[in-house]
Amino acid sequence: MDISTTSKDDCILKRTATTILFKTKEIIHFLLSLQTTCLIALLFTVTQCQTRTSHVNNTNSTLDSLLIEEIQLTHLPQGHFLNQRQAFSPDNEYLVFDNRNDDSQIGENGSIQLVHIASKQVETVYEIPNQSFFGPGSGAVSFHPSQKKIVFIHGLNNASESIPYGVTRRIAMQVNLEKENQFTRLEARDVVTPYTKGALRGGSHAYSYSSDGQLLSFTYNDAILADESVTNPEVRDLRTVGAFLLDKQVSILGEGNEENFDGNGFAFLLAEVTGNPKPGSDEISKAYEECWVGNAGYSKLDGTIQKRAMAFLGDVISESGEKVTEVFIADIPANSASIIESVNAGSRISLPSIPAGVRQRRLTFTTGNKYPGIQGPRQWLRTSPDGDAIYFYRKDDSGVVQIYSVSPNGGECNPVTANGFSSDTSFSLSSDGKYLAYGAKEALYITRVSDGKTSKILDAPDTAYSSLSNINWSNSGHTLAYNRKVDQDGQAFFQIFILNLTAFLNHNL
Repeated sequence: MDISTTSKDDCILKRTATTILFKTKEIIHFLLSLQTTCLIALLFTVTQCQTRTSHVNNTNSTLDSLLIEEIQLTHLPQGHFLNQRQAFSPDNEYLVFDNRNDDSQIGENGSIQLVHIASKQVETVYEIPNQSFFGPGSGAVSFHPSQKKIVFIHGLNNASESIPYGVTRRIAMQVNLEKENQFTRLEARDVVTPYTKGALRGGSHAYSYSSDGQLLSFTYNDAILADESVTNPEVRDLRTVGAFLLDKQVSILGEGNEENFDGNGFAFLLAEVTGNPKPGSDEISKAYEECWVGNAGYSKLDGTIQKRAMAFLGDVISESGEKVTEVFIADIPANSASIIESVNAGSRISLPSIPAGVRQRRLTFTTGNKYPGIQGPRQWLRTSPDGDAIYFYRKDDSGVVQIYSVSPNGGECNPVTANGFSSDTSFSLSSDGKYLAYGAKEALYITRVSDGKTSKILDAPDTAYSSLSNINWSNSGHTLAYNRKVDQDGQAFFQIFILNLTAFLNHNL
């Protein structure tokens, strides 16, 4: 026997055995990993949190499904209706909501609740003792950006079958969660002459705190003009927008009662509206769906800072006589004292005046487009944290609803999305300004603002779910909260879901 040949063969056999053993260990490790992955996926499927598989551009779906976990926070057979903005508490530990099961049921809802995200515990923080089908009603709740306070629509306490909840019969109510849920009317109301400066004369809604918490925006319908318009063809019932200077007590001039009362916010209007806008002009017949511009205003073209501004939708009349919705902005004076000093309380035929120094400008000019105007599902404008961009829905030349942006200084409208589908929910902008979230046909999408990359983060659910709506980003980080209706014993109720996208965004975007 050749000893050298035997040693060489032994070495080859040893290397072969070692290779087989190593490969066998790799295969076992892979199978164990696969088993663990399947077990995790199975646990996600059966868990009470109701996790669903997500698909992102149809790639790496197994990993992405592990990075995204949809958690259902509420389960009771009743409505849990989020507002379309500012639903998270300042520390992101709670979500505030009302108990409507339909967007139109504010007049029938009498309670406001919180859900603690970690524990899923629900707490009632406000309840109307005399709530009926006709009112008073409450809902559309927003959290203060830095304090444990909430604000919401509250109908007049004397609501009845003959004088029910309505657009001119509602006010802003604030609840302090740190002071045993003490409630305060932010809005003074005075519908008897002589009217009181700083008090409103009808109904406000759609509240949004400025980032510093010093002002609160609102949309407004005036009861005096609404009544006068019934018999006076020269007067129109016009919707407009405005703001409260918070912690500025307003005491009405006349006697207080259920229709007229003091409030803890000085109200002023910010949009000039007219019943008969001139065709082809920048005059508007309606102002609505407003938002604050930037966390601290925006930079003007000359380099100065406009510290306060409000963007809103306004309805103009084109030269051909068609109503077209455009984006407008109102620059607001920084001096609160000058605002208070310069306004009046209005009359039977005119709204309260706009403060001196407010500058209203039209930002978009789309009447000549193939699809004119701001279009798509009901939307509330959003702005980037630095105030440099105002976001809105509009149709592209193919008729698809996309998100666009425009500078508060005016200029061209810039497309942000280039999707092959139309969004059908309102959209929300993350606190860092990097991502937009919205829905289409019950699926949930996000778009990276910097390059327009869109990802589907959740497919449309099964038939037990419906009505994706009220999408909110958290105040920091990247958690989404939203509503869906869930079928429970043949009835569908709005429930609250959250989705933490931090790991997904780190991996994909």
